[in-house]
Amino acid sequence: MTNGGPAFTFSPPRPVSWCGGLLFFGLLLLATLSQAQSTGSVRCQLADGFDFPVGKPNGDGYYKSRGYWPNGHLGEDWNGKGGGDSDLGAPIYSTARGVVIISENIGVGWGNCIIVRHAYRDETGKIAMVDSLYAHLQQRLVKVGQVMEKGQLVGTMGGNNGMYLVHLHFEMRKNLRIGMNRSQFARDNTNYYSPTDFINKHRNLQTNFQKYPIPMGLFAPYGRSLADARSDGGDTVKVPTVTPNLPDAGPSADDEDFWSKLRSRLKQSKITEGEKTQP
Repeated sequence: MTNGGPAFTFSPPRPVSWCGGLLFFGLLLLATLSQAQSTGSVRCQLADGFDFPVGKPNGDGYYKSRGYWPNGHLGEDWNGKGGGDSDLGAPIYSTARGVVIISENIGVGWGNCIIVRHAYRDETGKIAMVDSLYAHLQQRLVKVGQVMEKGQLVGTMGGNNGMYLVHLHFEMRKNLRIGMNRSQFARDNTNYYSPTDFINKHRNLQTNFQKYPIPMGLFAPYGRSLADARSDGGDTVKVPTVTPNLPDAGPSADDEDFWSKLRSRLKQSKITEGEKTQP
Protein backbone atom coordinates (compact mmCIF):
# COMPACT_ATOMS: atom_id res chain seq x y z
CA MET A 1 0.00 0.00 0.00
CA THR A 2 1.38 3.42 -0.93
CA ASN A 3 0.21 6.67 0.72
CA GLY A 4 -2.87 4.91 1.93
CA GLY A 5 -3.85 3.84 -1.54
CA PRO A 6 -4.64 0.32 -2.70
CA ALA A 7 -1.81 -2.02 -3.46
CA PHE A 8 -1.32 -2.98 -7.09
CA THR A 9 0.45 -6.05 -8.31
CA PHE A 10 1.74 -6.64 -11.80
CA SER A 11 0.67 -9.80 -13.59
CA PRO A 12 2.42 -10.64 -16.84
CA PRO A 13 0.04 -11.07 -19.81
CA ARG A 14 -1.17 -14.59 -20.32
CA PRO A 15 0.04 -16.21 -23.53
CA VAL A 16 -2.67 -16.60 -26.15
CA SER A 17 -3.55 -20.26 -26.47
CA TRP A 18 -3.32 -21.89 -29.86
CA CYS A 19 -7.09 -22.37 -29.75
CA GLY A 20 -7.64 -18.66 -29.18
CA GLY A 21 -5.22 -17.77 -31.93
CA LEU A 22 -6.88 -20.16 -34.31
CA LEU A 23 -10.30 -18.72 -33.47
CA PHE A 24 -9.03 -15.18 -34.05
CA PHE A 25 -7.50 -16.18 -37.39
CA GLY A 26 -10.76 -17.86 -38.41
CA LEU A 27 -12.83 -14.78 -37.56
CA LEU A 28 -10.39 -12.56 -39.44
CA LEU A 29 -10.58 -14.83 -42.48
CA LEU A 30 -14.39 -14.83 -42.40
CA ALA A 31 -14.44 -11.03 -42.17
CA THR A 32 -12.04 -10.78 -45.12
CA LEU A 33 -14.09 -13.19 -47.22
CA SER A 34 -17.31 -11.36 -46.30
CA GLN A 35 -15.81 -8.03 -47.33
CA ALA A 36 -14.55 -9.49 -50.61
CA GLN A 37 -17.93 -11.06 -51.29
CA SER A 38 -19.82 -7.83 -50.58
CA THR A 39 -17.77 -5.91 -53.15
CA GLY A 40 -17.23 -8.57 -55.83
CA SER A 41 -19.68 -10.51 -57.95
CA VAL A 42 -21.42 -13.89 -57.87
CA ARG A 43 -22.27 -15.81 -61.02
CA CYS A 44 -25.91 -16.75 -61.50
CA GLN A 45 -28.23 -17.75 -64.33
CA LEU A 46 -30.91 -15.39 -65.57
CA ALA A 47 -34.29 -15.49 -63.86
CA ASP A 48 -36.82 -17.60 -65.77
CA GLY A 49 -39.75 -15.64 -64.33
CA PHE A 50 -41.09 -13.92 -61.21
CA ASP A 51 -43.66 -15.25 -58.70
CA PHE A 52 -45.28 -13.75 -55.62
CA PRO A 53 -43.22 -14.04 -52.42
CA VAL A 54 -46.06 -15.50 -50.34
CA GLY A 55 -48.57 -18.25 -51.12
CA LYS A 56 -46.37 -19.25 -54.04
CA PRO A 57 -46.67 -18.94 -56.91
CA ASN A 58 -49.79 -16.74 -57.04
CA GLY A 59 -50.19 -15.34 -53.50
CA ASP A 60 -52.89 -17.86 -52.56
CA GLY A 61 -54.13 -17.35 -48.99
CA TYR A 62 -52.77 -13.79 -48.79
CA TYR A 63 -53.94 -10.28 -49.63
CA LYS A 64 -52.37 -6.86 -50.00
CA SER A 65 -53.29 -4.80 -46.95
CA ARG A 66 -51.37 -1.86 -48.36
CA GLY A 67 -50.34 -1.25 -51.95
CA TYR A 68 -47.61 0.64 -53.75
CA TRP A 69 -47.91 4.31 -54.58
CA PRO A 70 -45.15 6.75 -55.62
CA ASN A 71 -44.10 9.34 -53.02
CA GLY A 72 -45.95 7.30 -50.43
CA HIS A 73 -45.68 3.60 -49.71
CA LEU A 74 -42.83 2.25 -51.82
CA GLY A 75 -43.75 -1.42 -51.67
CA GLU A 76 -46.60 -3.76 -50.82
CA ASP A 77 -47.67 -5.14 -47.44
CA TRP A 78 -48.83 -8.75 -47.65
CA ASN A 79 -50.96 -10.37 -44.94
CA GLY A 80 -52.46 -13.80 -44.43
CA LYS A 81 -56.23 -13.91 -44.89
CA GLY A 82 -56.57 -14.96 -41.23
CA GLY A 83 -55.75 -11.38 -40.24
CA GLY A 84 -53.89 -10.05 -37.22
CA ASP A 85 -50.79 -12.03 -36.33
CA SER A 86 -52.18 -15.31 -37.65
CA ASP A 87 -49.43 -15.40 -40.31
CA LEU A 88 -46.53 -15.17 -37.83
CA GLY A 89 -43.75 -17.49 -39.01
CA ALA A 90 -45.34 -18.08 -42.44
CA PRO A 91 -42.84 -18.88 -45.21
CA ILE A 92 -41.54 -16.16 -47.51
CA TYR A 93 -40.02 -17.09 -50.85
CA SER A 94 -37.60 -15.54 -53.30
CA THR A 95 -39.62 -13.97 -56.10
CA ALA A 96 -37.11 -15.23 -58.70
CA ARG A 97 -33.66 -16.69 -59.21
CA GLY A 98 -30.99 -14.31 -57.94
CA VAL A 99 -28.23 -13.61 -55.43
CA VAL A 100 -28.64 -12.43 -51.83
CA ILE A 101 -26.90 -9.07 -51.44
CA ILE A 102 -28.21 -8.11 -47.97
CA SER A 103 -29.28 -10.37 -45.11
CA GLU A 104 -29.17 -8.39 -41.89
CA ASN A 105 -31.13 -7.07 -38.93
CA ILE A 106 -31.19 -3.39 -39.85
CA GLY A 107 -33.02 -2.38 -36.69
CA VAL A 108 -35.09 0.85 -36.49
CA GLY A 109 -38.31 0.40 -38.48
CA TRP A 110 -36.98 -2.34 -40.73
CA GLY A 111 -35.93 -5.26 -38.54
CA ASN A 112 -34.72 -8.35 -40.37
CA CYS A 113 -34.26 -7.55 -44.06
CA ILE A 114 -33.19 -9.47 -47.13
CA ILE A 115 -32.43 -8.09 -50.58
CA VAL A 116 -32.03 -10.42 -53.56
CA ARG A 117 -30.59 -9.16 -56.87
CA HIS A 118 -32.01 -10.67 -60.06
CA ALA A 119 -30.70 -10.60 -63.62
CA TYR A 120 -33.29 -11.15 -66.35
CA ARG A 121 -33.89 -10.58 -70.05
CA ASP A 122 -36.32 -7.71 -70.51
CA GLU A 123 -38.90 -7.21 -73.24
CA THR A 124 -36.32 -5.58 -75.53
CA GLY A 125 -33.98 -8.57 -75.26
CA LYS A 126 -31.44 -6.77 -73.10
CA ILE A 127 -30.25 -8.27 -69.83
CA ALA A 128 -31.21 -6.03 -66.91
CA MET A 129 -31.22 -6.26 -63.13
CA VAL A 130 -33.72 -5.59 -60.34
CA ASP A 131 -33.59 -5.87 -56.55
CA SER A 132 -36.34 -7.45 -54.43
CA LEU A 133 -36.60 -6.55 -50.73
CA TYR A 134 -38.26 -8.56 -47.94
CA ALA A 135 -38.63 -6.71 -44.61
CA HIS A 136 -39.85 -7.13 -40.99
CA LEU A 137 -38.99 -10.84 -41.04
CA GLN A 138 -39.16 -13.05 -37.99
CA GLN A 139 -36.24 -15.11 -39.29
CA ARG A 140 -33.65 -14.73 -42.05
CA LEU A 141 -32.71 -18.08 -43.53
CA VAL A 142 -30.18 -17.04 -46.18
CA LYS A 143 -26.72 -15.47 -46.25
CA VAL A 144 -25.04 -12.85 -48.42
CA GLY A 145 -23.70 -14.30 -51.66
CA GLN A 146 -26.13 -17.24 -51.67
CA VAL A 147 -27.67 -18.07 -55.04
CA MET A 148 -31.45 -18.40 -54.78
CA GLU A 149 -33.96 -20.18 -56.98
CA LYS A 150 -37.48 -18.92 -57.63
CA GLY A 151 -39.73 -20.08 -54.79
CA GLN A 152 -36.83 -20.92 -52.45
CA LEU A 153 -37.40 -20.07 -48.78
CA VAL A 154 -35.70 -16.82 -47.71
CA GLY A 155 -37.25 -16.34 -44.27
CA THR A 156 -40.41 -16.26 -42.20
CA MET A 157 -42.99 -13.54 -41.71
CA GLY A 158 -42.80 -11.25 -38.69
CA GLY A 159 -43.63 -7.80 -37.43
CA ASN A 160 -40.24 -6.41 -36.44
CA ASN A 161 -40.45 -7.83 -32.91
CA GLY A 162 -43.94 -6.47 -32.25
CA MET A 163 -43.50 -3.01 -33.78
CA TYR A 164 -46.18 -3.85 -36.36
CA LEU A 165 -48.91 -6.41 -36.90
CA VAL A 166 -47.27 -9.33 -38.69
CA HIS A 167 -46.89 -8.78 -42.44
CA LEU A 168 -44.34 -8.85 -45.26
CA HIS A 169 -43.15 -5.52 -46.61
CA PHE A 170 -42.08 -6.28 -50.20
CA GLU A 171 -40.37 -3.96 -52.70
CA MET A 172 -39.03 -4.17 -56.25
CA ARG A 173 -36.28 -1.63 -56.99
CA LYS A 174 -35.05 -0.37 -60.35
CA ASN A 175 -32.17 1.49 -58.76
CA LEU A 176 -29.45 -0.87 -57.55
CA ARG A 177 -27.78 1.82 -55.43
CA ILE A 178 -30.59 2.13 -52.89
CA GLY A 179 -29.79 -0.76 -50.55
CA MET A 180 -30.93 0.43 -47.11
CA ASN A 181 -30.39 4.12 -47.96
CA ARG A 182 -33.95 4.56 -49.16
CA SER A 183 -34.40 8.03 -47.63
CA GLN A 184 -31.65 9.38 -49.90
CA PHE A 185 -33.46 8.57 -53.17
CA ALA A 186 -36.47 9.90 -55.00
CA ARG A 187 -39.58 8.04 -53.87
CA ASP A 188 -41.13 7.53 -57.28
CA ASN A 189 -41.25 5.37 -60.39
CA THR A 190 -37.74 6.38 -61.43
CA ASN A 191 -36.40 4.17 -58.64
CA TYR A 192 -39.16 1.66 -57.86
CA TYR A 193 -41.56 -0.71 -59.57
CA SER A 194 -45.07 -1.55 -58.48
CA PRO A 195 -44.27 -5.10 -57.28
CA THR A 196 -47.50 -6.73 -58.47
CA ASP A 197 -47.32 -5.01 -61.86
CA PHE A 198 -43.70 -6.04 -62.32
CA ILE A 199 -44.37 -9.67 -61.38
CA ASN A 200 -47.42 -9.94 -63.62
CA LYS A 201 -45.44 -8.58 -66.58
CA HIS A 202 -42.54 -10.99 -65.99
CA ARG A 203 -44.12 -14.30 -65.02
CA ASN A 204 -42.30 -16.29 -67.70
CA LEU A 205 -38.97 -15.19 -69.15
CA GLN A 206 -36.45 -16.46 -71.65
CA THR A 207 -33.32 -17.89 -70.04
CA ASN A 208 -30.43 -20.27 -70.70
CA PHE A 209 -27.69 -22.14 -68.85
CA GLN A 210 -25.23 -19.24 -69.07
CA LYS A 211 -24.16 -17.74 -65.73
CA TYR A 212 -23.65 -13.99 -65.46
CA PRO A 213 -21.68 -12.00 -62.86
CA ILE A 214 -24.13 -10.35 -60.46
CA PRO A 215 -22.43 -7.35 -58.78
CA MET A 216 -22.48 -7.13 -55.00
CA GLY A 217 -22.48 -4.03 -52.86
CA LEU A 218 -23.23 -1.31 -55.42
CA PHE A 219 -25.07 0.69 -52.77
CA ALA A 220 -23.45 3.19 -50.41
CA PRO A 221 -22.65 2.26 -46.79
CA TYR A 222 -25.64 2.79 -44.52
CA GLY A 223 -26.43 3.25 -40.84
CA ARG A 224 -29.34 4.02 -38.59
CA SER A 225 -29.18 7.68 -39.57
CA LEU A 226 -29.50 6.79 -43.27
CA ALA A 227 -32.06 3.97 -43.16
CA ASP A 228 -35.64 5.21 -42.86
CA ALA A 229 -36.73 5.40 -39.24
CA ARG A 230 -39.85 3.63 -40.41
CA SER A 231 -40.17 1.67 -43.62
CA ASP A 232 -42.69 4.12 -45.09
CA GLY A 233 -41.13 7.46 -44.20
CA GLY A 234 -38.06 9.60 -44.83
CA ASP A 235 -36.83 12.63 -46.73
CA THR A 236 -35.75 12.38 -50.35
CA VAL A 237 -33.37 13.92 -52.83
CA LYS A 238 -33.46 13.58 -56.59
CA VAL A 239 -30.82 11.22 -57.97
CA PRO A 240 -30.39 9.55 -61.37
CA THR A 241 -31.83 6.08 -61.74
CA VAL A 242 -29.22 3.34 -61.91
CA THR A 243 -30.29 0.12 -63.64
CA PRO A 244 -27.23 -1.27 -65.41
CA ASN A 245 -27.70 -4.00 -67.98
CA LEU A 246 -25.45 -7.03 -67.85
CA PRO A 247 -23.12 -7.84 -70.74
CA ASP A 248 -24.40 -10.56 -73.07
CA ALA A 249 -20.92 -12.05 -73.34
CA GLY A 250 -20.00 -15.14 -71.35
CA PRO A 251 -17.20 -15.39 -68.79
CA SER A 252 -14.02 -13.67 -69.90
CA ALA A 253 -10.84 -12.12 -68.60
CA ASP A 254 -12.49 -8.71 -69.06
CA ASP A 255 -15.16 -9.32 -66.40
CA GLU A 256 -13.23 -7.76 -63.52
CA ASP A 257 -12.27 -4.75 -65.60
CA PHE A 258 -15.89 -4.35 -66.72
CA TRP A 259 -17.25 -4.36 -63.16
CA SER A 260 -14.53 -1.95 -62.00
CA LYS A 261 -15.58 0.50 -64.70
CA LEU A 262 -19.27 -0.07 -63.87
CA ARG A 263 -18.75 0.67 -60.17
CA SER A 264 -16.83 3.83 -61.06
CA ARG A 265 -19.71 5.00 -63.25
CA LEU A 266 -22.25 4.13 -60.55
CA LYS A 267 -20.39 6.28 -58.04
CA GLN A 268 -20.60 9.14 -60.53
CA SER A 269 -24.30 8.40 -61.22
CA LYS A 270 -23.69 8.25 -64.98
CA ILE A 271 -25.78 5.17 -65.78
CA THR A 272 -29.47 5.71 -66.49
CA GLU A 273 -32.39 3.36 -66.89
CA GLY A 274 -32.25 1.20 -69.99
CA GLU A 275 -28.68 2.13 -70.92
CA LYS A 276 -26.71 -0.72 -72.48
CA THR A 277 -23.26 -1.31 -71.00
CA GLN A 278 -20.53 -3.32 -72.67
CA PRO A 279 -17.29 -4.69 -71.19
